[in-house]
Amino acid sequence: MKVINPVLPGFNPDPSLVRVGDDYYIATSTFEWFPGICIHHSKDLVNWEILSYALTDETKFDIKGMDTACGIWAPNLTYDNGTFYLIYTIVYTNRHRFKDTHNFMVTATDPQGPWSAPIPLNKMGFDPSLFHDPDGTKWLVNMLFDYRLDHKRFGGVGVQQYDPKTQKLVGPIYNVFKGSDKGTTEGPNIFYHNGWYYLVTAEGGTEFKHCVTMCRSRKLTGPYEISPYAPVLTSFGKDVQLKRAGHGQIIQGKDGNWYMAHLCSRSLDDCSIVGRETAIQNMTLTEDGWFKLSANDTASPEDFFEVPEEVEVKSAKSGFTDFGKVTEIPLEYMTLRQSAKTCGITISDGKLHIQGGNSLASKYNQGLLVRRHQHHSYDFTAKMEFAPRDYCHMAGLVCYYNYDNNYYLNMSVDDEGKPYVMVNVSVNKEIFRRGYKIHVVFDQSLNGFYSCRIAFKVGQFCLEEVLKQGFRKLIDQVLCKKGRYKINVFL
Repeated sequence: MKVINPVLPGFNPDPSLVRVGDDYYIATSTFEWFPGICIHHSKDLVNWEILSYALTDETKFDIKGMDTACGIWAPNLTYDNGTFYLIYTIVYTNRHRFKDTHNFMVTATDPQGPWSAPIPLNKMGFDPSLFHDPDGTKWLVNMLFDYRLDHKRFGGVGVQQYDPKTQKLVGPIYNVFKGSDKGTTEGPNIFYHNGWYYLVTAEGGTEFKHCVTMCRSRKLTGPYEISPYAPVLTSFGKDVQLKRAGHGQIIQGKDGNWYMAHLCSRSLDDCSIVGRETAIQNMTLTEDGWFKLSANDTASPEDFFEVPEEVEVKSAKSGFTDFGKVTEIPLEYMTLRQSAKTCGITISDGKLHIQGGNSLASKYNQGLLVRRHQHHSYDFTAKMEFAPRDYCHMAGLVCYYNYDNNYYLNMSVDDEGKPYVMVNVSVNKEIFRRGYKIHVVFDQSLNGFYSCRIAFKVGQFCLEEVLKQGFRKLIDQVLCKKGRYKINVFL
């Protein structure tokens, strides 16, 4: 049976795949979004659903004020003897040659939680993972970041023993792999099979030269030799749908076959407007004990993979949310840097209530609730009750990439108190504002609230081109040209 990639479409980067019995789990990065670390579950590698988030306690997980694309990087999920181990990095600074990277671990007996308080590990590098050696010892594996000007920034892969009794790292750090000629060696993880320690790393940078490199050794601490099939996965220079392929992790399925989950992106003219996503590839163990892609000898990612048995593909979950029928915010929704409760977002009286906060350019206290967009073209509609009293009061819909790149369709009032609808377009920090004089009679029968239904229609050309170029002429063209971009206001 063929399964379409990506299996986790839309902003699901840096996958960590683990099998526990008949169950599969994938943990993905969340960066500056709250809650932290999304965990997906599947019984068959085909149908996936969001199971939980690992980091939900703001007192133990503080990312207020984080810059865009900082926060939680590259979680690693493993299982050993009844316990789930989740390793992750909080990136506090990512500027110039410096990165303030704090590495932590949380544990749980159930991936739905409760998860333990974070255990601090080190502040050296990022993308850590935990390896459970068959001899019973545990080892932290992470890239070594070097800020010194006369050294390589990506200094190799460090391995250091972890003592679960004292919850501390002990002994020396072994630099087991300096990286290949692809450079930018990161995202390391180790697994053991048939007398070999296999080291899987991401290389080439997380842009379009991204790839997966494999090495192996008879000893955990090396030396490691690079696979003759390296890179075992890359999109670079290939005419494929899945771009930026890299950051892989290999497991053996319950069917005995080997699979690799990896990062990818369905890009449009070099713009990853739906974010980085998760795909799965079939892997083959060669006669000489190496792993390679099953589908081809070019290391190119396929837009599908295969499972040996026919599985009923469940219909995609509806994107419609009736907040009158739920008491808690669904797992599909996230907030920026703080919890929904802290941001003043609640559900009561059969409605979603969003308290006004700071602007979209802020890193603090925003009244913003979002969900991943998983397609290049989609319709998004919401019914809103809102009573603005001056132009500083605004509310509406936003198509959000980050605080420098977004489309914000909002309702407010002018100086005479008359309601209007406006779209604010932010492209690479520059704001373009376009007002729309739309003849709409707003319903004021709801205790002084304006009631309107607003819809955002997003086309391929619109986001891809504007985020890429940011020209005022092009923005005017995109916003006004019929058939390419539409903003509709409905009663």
